[in-house]
Amino acid sequence: MADKTMPDLEPMDTSDVDRWIGVPVGGPVLKDPITANDIRRWTQAMQNPNRLFYDEEFAAKSVYGTLIAPQSFSVACADGHGAQPAIQGVVPGSHMLFGGDEWWFYGPRIYPGDKFTVERALFDYRVTHTKFAGPTMFSRGDTTYKNQRGQVVAKQRSTSIRYLASNARRLRSFADQEQEPQWTPEELEKVEREKFAYYSTFHDHVIRKFGDIADGEDLPVRPIGPHTIQSFTTEYRANPSNVWGAAYNDPLPSSTLNAGWLPEMSRDESKAQLDPTYGDGLYYGPSRGHVFTPYARLIGMPRGYGYGRTMGAWVLDYLNNWAGELGFIVHSNSRYIGPALTGDVTYLTGKVIKKEADEASGYGIVTVDVEMKNQEGRLMAKGPAEVRFPLK
Repeated sequence: MADKTMPDLEPMDTSDVDRWIGVPVGGPVLKDPITANDIRRWTQAMQNPNRLFYDEEFAAKSVYGTLIAPQSFSVACADGHGAQPAIQGVVPGSHMLFGGDEWWFYGPRIYPGDKFTVERALFDYRVTHTKFAGPTMFSRGDTTYKNQRGQVVAKQRSTSIRYLASNARRLRSFADQEQEPQWTPEELEKVEREKFAYYSTFHDHVIRKFGDIADGEDLPVRPIGPHTIQSFTTEYRANPSNVWGAAYNDPLPSSTLNAGWLPEMSRDESKAQLDPTYGDGLYYGPSRGHVFTPYARLIGMPRGYGYGRTMGAWVLDYLNNWAGELGFIVHSNSRYIGPALTGDVTYLTGKVIKKEADEASGYGIVTVDVEMKNQEGRLMAKGPAEVRFPLK
């Protein structure tokens, strides 16, 4: 007998997706080299006051001798938050949320003056049933970031959660989170003290080697927030490709802009020829739900919500700050389980769960399990990362 308590859900048509698997796809590419202010703007938007990434005098005294970008900046070296290759094939009536990011880093750091190209392709997908939207597609797409020397800097495998917005509205799985929390002045002051306690852990030069790290070591707690429409907008605008005219489209095919979006969440490329706002994505297009509550609820979200790309950046910045100038993230795999919502505070924690030394290479790998929760303890993200340190 059918469950009468469940609303009727629409089926999901994924028939157009198969033809895109493994096919190189196109998208915007930055026209100009990365500038120091691009890196500073990103660092500021990620609320990460690590002087290595914005203060050239401090950076000059580091092991790098100059300003560098955090490893999280890789995702800003292309358009689409790294999700474009995971949004291929038309799924009528659909929207998408980030479901996770897996990163591989190959060694080159990012400096002002670097110029990037990218390679993109849909990797795979599966359809399952979720309580958020019923039939739901989890598609994974790969973006490979290369600098002007042809070096592979990073590879990102982004998971896109594609679902029917009408089903998500029917199920209302976030109905209990439609109201923002109310913070007292004392509670907000406590959050500020927690932030400053965290910032003090990397205000000076952090030099850590493999032997300095203890088995089972707890990383410091990182608070971020409370999140606001302004902070989410700042995050979006920190991507250099969001500047009008900053990127060109390479000639490869892509269905990202015609992926089956709702009319209210689609860009208008014709009007954008006169007013680029219509092709912007934030004011008009698929990102407007992040900053306009009515559009958030149109796609099944409770209120303004943050970017999956930014959640991934928070994790990478958290690891960079702890690892210091000698540490280097080689791999990270984070699943995004719940959103960062307006009014919430995000807390990152980490624990060392494994250490492996390789005497031949002179390096050791430290595996850290990272979790992200809000002030109520709701799990937002989780996953392991491997960080490389010199043995001596």
